[in-house]
Amino acid sequence: MSAGPTAERIYESLRHLIVSHGFRPGDRLDAAYLAQRLTSSVTPVRDALNTLVGEGLVESRRAGGFFVPPLDEPALKDMYAWEAQILRLALKNSRLVKPGGTGGVSQLPYADRIAEVFMSITKGSPNPEHTKALGNLGARLHAVRTLEVDIVDGAGAELGHLEYALDLADRAALRKLLHLYHHRRTLAAARLVRAAYRTG
Repeated sequence: MSAGPTAERIYESLRHLIVSHGFRPGDRLDAAYLAQRLTSSVTPVRDALNTLVGEGLVESRRAGGFFVPPLDEPALKDMYAWEAQILRLALKNSRLVKPGGTGGVSQLPYADRIAEVFMSITKGSPNPEHTKALGNLGARLHAVRTLEVDIVDGAGAELGHLEYALDLADRAALRKLLHLYHHRRTLAAARLVRAAYRTG
């Protein structure tokens, strides 16, 4: 019997737990405990953790063990700045693909809707590296995004404006809204970091 489906299930389950803020930054990820929690043997859990290390979602330390990467204000600000740069580059020549294709995106949670808007901008770019870079960064930022709606005033309305501008393919409006989005989150970075350590 192939271990493929089990390994994939464990990988997807662990990735979902991490990006959906199932752990706090700095939490140790004990393979034996996770194997019990996910009704698996330890080997596919270790394999999944090693894959997630390569994606930057898990940290492997020399002293041993796996951890959710710690988060601090400068690192979060750097991630927001990098995301803003990717989106600015992609927006220059993007065909501006509408999120979701067939609608229903507005029913998704806030963090997923943000991801859909941003990925739609890069998917329309002729340079596929924009989508790859944003996908990796978006996974690292997703847990923080789940907190934005409670920390950043008017985050939900701001998202609605972004979705509307994308729907109209209004590049000028998108540029302004994206600048404001990242500026406001940079200002809120310290509060977002504190919230990330309080919950999980």
